[in-house]
Amino acid sequence: MKTDSIQYQPLSKAYLDGLTALDRLCFAKPWSRQAFADELINPVAAYVVAVCGGEVVGYAGVWIVKGEGQITNVAVHPDYRRRGVGRELVGRLIEACGDVDSVTLEVRKSNTAARLLYAEMGFEACGERKKYYEGVEDALIMTRRQNENSCNRNLL
Repeated sequence: MKTDSIQYQPLSKAYLDGLTALDRLCFAKPWSRQAFADELINPVAAYVVAVCGGEVVGYAGVWIVKGEGQITNVAVHPDYRRRGVGRELVGRLIEACGDVDSVTLEVRKSNTAARLLYAEMGFEACGERKKYYEGVEDALIMTRRQNENSCNRNLL
């Protein structure tokens, strides 16, 4: 599989079935087709889809609210992992966030590959959510500060 033939596109109705299938493959609690369709009309949502040979091989989404980006999902087909697809998807989300103060996401503590990728992209672990995944596994909260003044370290 050549990753140079991957196209990155904004989410559209044409990709809903592919996203739904990929989500079922990647997650224990996948989103429904309707949940993805709702994101098409969500005014704070931005999604990018990785397509290869007409098939959805990855996607990522973010909600941009009040100066912050919250990455909702990142999924890459197992056959396309460790080929730069996830990095490209997250990078495009960061660009879509524009001039926000920070971008935040949750990641499974056990997902070492994703945690390392996010750290390489400037995300830092700043908290955790106990039993976040399926009521069993903890999530790390990771945040990427977009500018020097975005961290509230100086608040009393």
